[in-house]
Amino acid sequence: MPTRRDFLKLISTATAAGMAGIALPTLAGNATGYVSKRPPLAKRKFTSQAVERQLARVKAAIGDPKLAWMFENCYPNTLDTTVELGTLDGKPDTFVITGDIDAMWLRDSSAQVVPYLPLAKDDPALQRLFRGLIRRQAHCIRIDPYANAFLPDPHAKPLEWSVHDVTDMKPGVGERKWEIDSLCYPIRLAHGYWQATGDTRPFDDDWREAMHLVLKTFREQQRKYDHGPYHFQRTSAVPSESLMLGGYGNPTRPNGMIHSMFRPSDDACVYPLSVPSNLFAVLSLRQLAHMSRAMHDAAFAAECEALADEVERAVQRDGRMHDADGKAFWAYEIDGFGNQLFMDDANVPSLLALPYLGCCDRNDPVYRRTRELAWSTRNPYFFRGKAGEGIGGPHEGLRMIWPMSIMMYAQTSSDVAQIRQCLRWLRDTDAGSGFMHEAFDQDDPAKFTRSWFAWANTLFGELMVDIQRKHPELLRG
Repeated sequence: MPTRRDFLKLISTATAAGMAGIALPTLAGNATGYVSKRPPLAKRKFTSQAVERQLARVKAAIGDPKLAWMFENCYPNTLDTTVELGTLDGKPDTFVITGDIDAMWLRDSSAQVVPYLPLAKDDPALQRLFRGLIRRQAHCIRIDPYANAFLPDPHAKPLEWSVHDVTDMKPGVGERKWEIDSLCYPIRLAHGYWQATGDTRPFDDDWREAMHLVLKTFREQQRKYDHGPYHFQRTSAVPSESLMLGGYGNPTRPNGMIHSMFRPSDDACVYPLSVPSNLFAVLSLRQLAHMSRAMHDAAFAAECEALADEVERAVQRDGRMHDADGKAFWAYEIDGFGNQLFMDDANVPSLLALPYLGCCDRNDPVYRRTRELAWSTRNPYFFRGKAGEGIGGPHEGLRMIWPMSIMMYAQTSSDVAQIRQCLRWLRDTDAGSGFMHEAFDQDDPAKFTRSWFAWANTLFGELMVDIQRKHPELLRG
């Protein structure tokens, strides 16, 4: 039976074959050899004047012609190619696909647009997009808070690889892999939009109902008394596509943390108590409490804060490991019995990305030790080759570096030399395409997955904007 991996490999192979006869641009001393890869204006899905102004300003500050070209292609890619505006129940609606899959992941759709939040206050069209997406995500959560992906047509069949899954599929669901971060990202988006604009129009009764479902689901997945209602099985040759023990996953001893049966990569967890995902949930619950209290729902805010405190105590107590010198660092997953797994996966939330999300300060000593180990051979999914170095994960296998991890390494660094090196790796591993990919081979960037992966593209754009703000000298040279 085909899986999401099979589908994406087919797409990437076809794209690579189509590029085989194309002469790729070389890194020249000026930008004349680089032609924009953006769709013509009439074919763009959405245009924001604020984003266009930001693009022009930052691009003009980039001295390297190839980096400037890549920024122009990547920064607006989500808006150019993945956004569909409409109405739902008489209100603004925004559906955001991932790129090469015609479905909306709660995680990806949020992460794809968050870099535009700082521009929303002065752009009414951008505000309308955000209001529509916040409402669409609330609509999806009310359909099924355990699903990770949703379809534009509620009457369509699930995604091809999900049709025969053994789980409680609902109409409109594309895939039903339970991942904590699927419910955290919509809160991150809603809170960020509210902070950026002060606009409370999206936060109506439907949104509040969805947020109550988030809290209910998090509590269910603490699994204090039983394994809860969620189960999932899939017939696949890839073990990480399904869950053990009747679809409920590996055994755990409840400790107050929230179970996540799949990772942000959509791969099954080894141990279902994910440390980075639980730390993300703590932050999200406190953001939700902040919003709820400001909107005069103190009782719900108190419930969110109580759960956040409980989960945080459990993670702090059980989620740390220690090296030979007794220095603490974060585990990636645990089971509550005392078993702990150290690794990191490129998909966010990751251990590497904790400060980027706001879960900790990047100078926190536990985080700094964790970051050092994650970016080393102590992490079985850290790869170093002729083309670059970075973190991958089981999703695309060994040797495959995800540009997303390089971006997170730069985002969490205050070392100018580290950031400069990250820019070189990102610039030189695009296979001449002008875009970011899901993953590339450590020795040969011409071997890559996903030629149209909007999350990675927008994330690269966000990184360039941040570097221009914090270290403009790095881009001038």
